[in-house]
Amino acid sequence: RYLLEQDFPGMRIGPEPTTDSFIAVMYGDSEGNIPGNALVVDPKKPFRKLSRFGNAFLNRFMCSQLPNQVLKSISIIDSPGILSGEKQRISRGYDFCQVLQWFAERVDRIILLFDAHKLDISDEFSEAIKSFRGQDDKIRVVLNKADQVDTQQLMRVYGALMWSLGKVIDTPEVLRVYIGSFWAHPLRNTENRRLFEAEAQDLFKDIQSLPQKAAVRKLNDLIKRARLAKV
Repeated sequence: RYLLEQDFPGMRIGPEPTTDSFIAVMYGDSEGNIPGNALVVDPKKPFRKLSRFGNAFLNRFMCSQLPNQVLKSISIIDSPGILSGEKQRISRGYDFCQVLQWFAERVDRIILLFDAHKLDISDEFSEAIKSFRGQDDKIRVVLNKADQVDTQQLMRVYGALMWSLGKVIDTPEVLRVYIGSFWAHPLRNTENRRLFEAEAQDLFKDIQSLPQKAAVRKLNDLIKRARLAKV
C-alpha cells in the first residue's frame, strides 16, 4: 500500500495476521479481482503452471488489477501472513513452502518484512526462508514500524534481528536490512527521521532498478536452469 499510495482490491491491513491469500497486484485498465481458478487458465498471465498446487491453493490465490503508474513497471505478489504454531501450519491444505519456492524462482526481488515488536522467527517463517535457498541475491529485509521504539531500543531490536537471521540464513555475509516505518501516518519517534528517510530512499532505488535489470535476470535464470538440466 505504501508503494502504490492507494488501496487495492482485496487488501486488508490490520495488527492481526490478515491476508490469507496470495494476491498478485498487477496493472489493469479498471479495478477488479480475478479469482485463482480463472487466473491459471488465462494465457496472458504467467500463472498457468500454478494449477499443479491444487484447488486448496487456487481458492487462496487471486489477482488484483488497478490502473496505477507504479504497476506499469512492476507487479507485486503479496503473500499470506506467516503463522506460528504447528496446528495452524498443517491446516493450510497446500504446500506453502513449495508455492513460495515457485514464486521465488521467478521474481526479481524477495522482501522479508519484520515488525519491530514481533521479531521472533517462527517455525513456518524459518521453513519459508529456507525455501528461498539458491535465491539469496534476491532477498532484502525490511524492519518495519521502527518509529515505535526509541533509539536505544531500536539498536537492541536491530541486533536481535541480525542474531535471529544469522541462525536461519546460513551465510557468513550480512543481509541488507532496511530500517523504516512504511505507512502514511507521521512518525511517532522523530529521533531517527534522517536514518528512516535515507533507508527508504535506498529501498526505493533498489525497487526502481528492477525493471531495467529484468531482461538480464531472465537470462541469468535461463542459464541457471540450463546448467541444472545439463548436470
